[in-house]
Amino acid sequence: MAPKQAIAERETAEREMAEPLALDLHHLPFETDAGLDARATVGLLVLASDRVIEAEFRRVFERCKVALYHSRIYNDPAITPETLKRMEQGLAASADLIAPGVALDVVGYGCTSASMVIGEARVAERIREARPGVACTTPMTAAFAAFAALGVERVALLTPYIDEINQAMRRHIEAQGFRVTAKGSFNEEDDPTVARITLESVQEAAQRLGVSDAVEGVFVSCTNLRLMDGAAALEAALGKPVTSSNHAMAWHCLRLAGVADSLPDFGRLFTLGLDGRATPG
Repeated sequence: MAPKQAIAERETAEREMAEPLALDLHHLPFETDAGLDARATVGLLVLASDRVIEAEFRRVFERCKVALYHSRIYNDPAITPETLKRMEQGLAASADLIAPGVALDVVGYGCTSASMVIGEARVAERIREARPGVACTTPMTAAFAAFAALGVERVALLTPYIDEINQAMRRHIEAQGFRVTAKGSFNEEDDPTVARITLESVQEAAQRLGVSDAVEGVFVSCTNLRLMDGAAALEAALGKPVTSSNHAMAWHCLRLAGVADSLPDFGRLFTLGLDGRATPG
C-alpha cells in the first residue's frame, strides 16, 4: 500500500471514530445462572490424533444436558507400547488445561491401549496431580465396569492394533477376571487411518466375532473407532450386549457423575447403573 493511501485511510478511520454514536452503553445489567455445567461437568483428555471420541461423547452428553470440556494431549500417531508409555508425562499438564477454575465431577483419559500400558491407577494418579480428588476413568476402567454391569464374562475383543498390543490387552482383560474367547484386529498401526475406518466395517467385524457361541458380549477397543450410533442395532442383530472404548467410558463418566438417565437408543449398557440394575426411563 502506498504511503499516501495509508495516511488517507488512517485519517478516514479517525474521523469515523470521532463521530458520535447513536448509543454507547456501559455497565449494562445482567443476570447469571449455573452455566452449562448445572447438572454435571466432565473433563476429557483427548489424544492429538483422535477424531472420533469428542463427537461420540457429545451425542450422549447433549441428550443428558451434561457439560463436556476437553483438552488435547500429544501422542505419536504410530501406536506402539513405547509411544503409548510416553504419554504419561503429559497427563497432569493436559488435565490442568481442562476448563481451569471449573470444578469437574469426572475426568476421563481417552486412550484404551495407553491406559493399559501406563496402568489405570497410574493414569488416575497423574490426573489428580492437577485435579485433586476428582473421580477418574479410562476406557479400560470403564470397560471392566461395563462388563460387570452387563453380566458379561466371556468377551470378544475387536481392535485396530498390532498383535503385540492385542496380546497384552488380552492378558490385561483376563487379569481382571474376564475371558477373551474371540479376538479380531484390523492390524492398523497408524492412528489417523484408524479414525477413518467406517462404522459399517466395525459393525461387520464385531458381528463376525460376536456370533460365536463362546462369546457373551463384544468389546470394540480404541477411542478412534466408531460404534456409538451402531451399538443398539448391532446388539439387536447379535442378541448380545456390545460396548466400545468411547461407549463404555461415556456411560461410566455419566454414572460416576451421578447422572442415571436411561438412553436405550445407545444400547443396553445405557439403561443400566453401575450395579447392573435398570435406571429410570
